[in-house]
Amino acid sequence: MSVDLRRSGPVAHLTMSRPEVHNAFDDALIAELTAAIDELDRDDAVRAVVLTGAGASFSAGADLNWMRGMAGASEEENREDSLRLARLMRRLQFLSKPTVARVNGAAFGGGVGLVACCDIAIAAESAKFALSEVKLGLVPAVISPYVIASIGLRQARRLFVTGEIVDAPAARSMGLVHEVVPADGLDAAVDTVLGLLGKGGPVAQGEAKRLALAMGGMTDTGMALVDTENAALIARLRVSPEGQDGLTAFLSKNRPSWLS
Repeated sequence: MSVDLRRSGPVAHLTMSRPEVHNAFDDALIAELTAAIDELDRDDAVRAVVLTGAGASFSAGADLNWMRGMAGASEEENREDSLRLARLMRRLQFLSKPTVARVNGAAFGGGVGLVACCDIAIAAESAKFALSEVKLGLVPAVISPYVIASIGLRQARRLFVTGEIVDAPAARSMGLVHEVVPADGLDAAVDTVLGLLGKGGPVAQGEAKRLALAMGGMTDTGMALVDTENAALIARLRVSPEGQDGLTAFLSKNRPSWLS
């Protein structure tokens, strides 16, 4: 199993469990994480959800074998693949329970998307963040609405085009995470937030979350339409000459042609 789901009273702990590959995304992880989120959404006994990664990283983004599949797939296959990832992000964003990202280490690509989709994000001081898709001739398409909602358009424009790595204090200053704590204080910080969440009415919290998202211009229905457009965009780029060049160079540990 790629995902470990553990309940502790009213709190569900959802752990991406592929530490040997830094909890990178593949088809199984995406499917299992989506199914777990759907299950928790239906469970009235669950009051809050904590999302984290096993081992040293939160999530390193795309798995290498998954990326090889992208490089060799058709545009239509890439579009369907992207829609599955988009649904995961959308289900997490609109989960009816409060969500807490326990960012225990590096979060790259789609891992940043997961952080952005959680209501509250607490990161270890050692955590690093990057949206490095442009280095592959790609863009962070399906996660873009959630990242922009978290850090704002100005910051997103920089990170989208540079692909640079930012540290945890920088991520906090731009709004991607709410708190940065020493690694050995991460659980205590999460527990403090869970204590605050436990004092609110569950129905009110669900409505408050929907209210905030709606006032920010986000609805589940509206985002489904955006997902369709963004999945088409990333699919087109993956099969484009530049995307193929970038993916092939990365997988073969060579330099893409634009760096030659």
